[in-house]
Amino acid sequence: MATISFHHASRVYVAGQAPAVDRLSLEIADGELCVLVGPSGSGKSTALRMLAGLEPVDGGRIMIGDRDVTDLPPKQRDIAMVFQNYALYPHMTVAENMGFALRVAHVDRAEITRRVGEAARLLELEPFLDRRPKALSGGQRQRVAMGRAIVREPDVFCMDEPLSNLDAKLRVSTRTQIASLQRRLGTTTVYVTHDQVEAMTMGDRVAVLRDGSLQQFDTPLGLYDRPLNLFVAGFIGSPAMNLLAGRRVVDGVEVGAIVVPVDRVLGAPTGVEVTVGVRPEGARIVADGEAGSLSAEVELVEELGSDAFIYTTLAGGGRMVVRSAGRDHPAVGERIGVVIVAERAHVFDPASGARL
Repeated sequence: MATISFHHASRVYVAGQAPAVDRLSLEIADGELCVLVGPSGSGKSTALRMLAGLEPVDGGRIMIGDRDVTDLPPKQRDIAMVFQNYALYPHMTVAENMGFALRVAHVDRAEITRRVGEAARLLELEPFLDRRPKALSGGQRQRVAMGRAIVREPDVFCMDEPLSNLDAKLRVSTRTQIASLQRRLGTTTVYVTHDQVEAMTMGDRVAVLRDGSLQQFDTPLGLYDRPLNLFVAGFIGSPAMNLLAGRRVVDGVEVGAIVVPVDRVLGAPTGVEVTVGVRPEGARIVADGEAGSLSAEVELVEELGSDAFIYTTLAGGGRMVVRSAGRDHPAVGERIGVVIVAERAHVFDPASGARL
């Protein structure tokens, strides 16, 4: 096990163009499951490949423990990769696939058998050790790929969107298994995904990237409750945070025809334009016309059983999603009032995107 440190690490594919990874600095703790998340082109997979030695580092350095691995080849970094396409040998059995790297490294046969057996028990693969990959389901193949990484007993696991080829139901169960397994093994893990729900449910801490730059590195709840900028606010959370145009006034922030008494922006000059962020659970539904509420029309209702998400069109323009009780909610076409809970409102500078 080991810590991982990115020190202003950069990767430039084409000279004169923007870096794919731009001066990335991260400190990942020993035994931590760190998730790199962001949209396509954000640099998350490139950063992982830089750590694994599959991409050169054009600036800065990368440390694993107290070793500078910036210029080391992949085989000297003690890292095990898990890819999205499994990369299993079709002519080998499960046991042979899991033990292949050890056999190439000339590990004793008895030791290979022991490690493969232990990994198979952890991953519930013992009944399948004599099967070939074509006889396995997608989830079972991914567990074999995990087992192949586990038997090497590396310092670091690198996982590059390992669940992207699985169906939605299997993704949920497999991500739970991976997170649980990582905590049992205690191996430092860097996990790449574009799925922010996956990131929030798996990571001890999550690094949000955009255009090669780190936007925020925090716990899942830290990202959700206190996003540092508009990008993180809009990217983290499902449904996404409502972002409404507002204006600083004497008593708080004016949104449409109401004033939200947000005291943390009282130092800002009055009249300045702001963006107000509200999570769906940061607003409540009242009768249309009630004092302090925004008038809205219900456009769509997503019923999820225990909860419902009410998609509305605001009278003054714009849209807003509000969480409601799963079985007691307004109907499509109904006019309602929406009250923004001041304690749950976020305020951002619309020009820089920074949190105020």
